[in-house]
Amino acid sequence: MATAEEIAKAADRRDVRNRWYLTTPALLTIFFAAVGPLAIVLVYSFLTPGPYGDVKWQFSTDAWVSVLFERDIFDDTLSLAAAHISIFWRSVKLAVITTLATLALGFPTAYFMATRSEKTRDLWLFLITIPFWTNLLIRTFAVLQIIRNEGIVNTILLKLGIISAPIQILYTDVAILIGMAYVYLPLMVLPVYASMEKLDFRLVEAGYDLYASRWQVLRRIIFPLVKPGVIAGSILVFIPAIGAYVTPSVLGGGKNMMLSNLIELQFGQGRNWPLGSALSITVMFIVMAALLVYVRNAGSQEVRHG
Repeated sequence: MATAEEIAKAADRRDVRNRWYLTTPALLTIFFAAVGPLAIVLVYSFLTPGPYGDVKWQFSTDAWVSVLFERDIFDDTLSLAAAHISIFWRSVKLAVITTLATLALGFPTAYFMATRSEKTRDLWLFLITIPFWTNLLIRTFAVLQIIRNEGIVNTILLKLGIISAPIQILYTDVAILIGMAYVYLPLMVLPVYASMEKLDFRLVEAGYDLYASRWQVLRRIIFPLVKPGVIAGSILVFIPAIGAYVTPSVLGGGKNMMLSNLIELQFGQGRNWPLGSALSITVMFIVMAALLVYVRNAGSQEVRHG
């Protein structure tokens, strides 16, 4: 006769087996929808490009070499691919600046929303989410109409006599930055607001009672308590910003390419699918590295302050 301990172990095994059975459909869906395509891209990056696109099933590491280097057509020597490095630097730089810009704009916005009455908070939250109701391309074209040479900004400045000729904003890195900051601002505001809403503002009053300045209250009380929302918002902004395609294409005009535009070029006109695949995996590694560094630093700061 089985003992109570054996019966309990058998019940645990059945429970674990049933859980695996229940999660199998979800795991298969994740594999075929996410891991499967990613595995195909990884395999393609080690193949040889075909003459008209597609790939030849011949193993090659040329695509990975071409990510950072270019081969001379005469003596076959390698040198740094200045164009690729410039695009990498522009993408990372604009993604970081966009994250900082949305944080600078989103943090006070979230604080303002969190300090309103409960009746009006929902209204402000509704207004923040309105841009999500509109297609990204339409929002980007709206920014284009504002910053182009005959747009609202230049027209107002000319009418006021502040400038004598239109400022060339469109088709520059500044235009891309403005567009991405506008598009991704709600992704920063919402997580910060979610953390700010839970903040006990009696702690802020206590800080003022102890003669702390506004800056000290912000740095020592408010910011540490809402840091999880800041981290979440930064992640939500940085990831799509570094892989942005529509905004750089429209506002950059093809002159200021980013990683997504370079990848699209390889799969399209370049007809170099292995290089496009290698660049795609490289972008994924950059995002993963940035997230690991950011989260680890944030965690170590929490340990030091906690």
